[in-house]
Amino acid sequence: MQIEEISQCLLNGGVVLLPTDTVYGVAASPLKPTGIEKIYTLKARPRQQNLPIMVARIEDLETLGLDLNTTAQKILNSGFVPGDVSLVLGFKDKPLVPWLAGRDEVAIRIPNDERLLQVLSKTGPLLVTSANLHGKDTPSTVQEILLQLNGSPDLVIDGGVVENTPSTIVNCRLNPPTIQRGGNPLHQALVL
Repeated sequence: MQIEEISQCLLNGGVVLLPTDTVYGVAASPLKPTGIEKIYTLKARPRQQNLPIMVARIEDLETLGLDLNTTAQKILNSGFVPGDVSLVLGFKDKPLVPWLAGRDEVAIRIPNDERLLQVLSKTGPLLVTSANLHGKDTPSTVQEILLQLNGSPDLVIDGGVVENTPSTIVNCRLNPPTIQRGGNPLHQALVL
């Protein structure tokens, strides 16, 4: 399942293109500035747009200092997590890790993908965003993605055709909580 190869690439500062439980993503370690910079370049993503985070389990959210308010707790216990729901969360007081310094909020997700969860267990939290040029739809094949990106990732994991829907983004900082990007229509129930 390439767990070691993916983990080592990320821990060495590389960027990995890989399938997730939603769409293809590009991943980098938040501890490696070269990997982070490469994601922004590959995607032509504006630098002021922070990258979303993936973690392996709910306990990892607490180690980052995130505010797991009532809305967040409800979603985390909903049965949609792990899965295709990203939560926008603030901090209890301040970020507990230096790489989140300066951020007021984060979009964070626990994927429902065994390989990715095993990688996250080895690497810790990762910056993972859709594998597409900024503002474009995410292609469903590696070949289309590589044609679209500005350059090449350091490691490419081809998972065949991936035609899933991007994750639903729920802003848990707002009252009432708000879906900022629709994904699975079943997620509407999370904000009712």
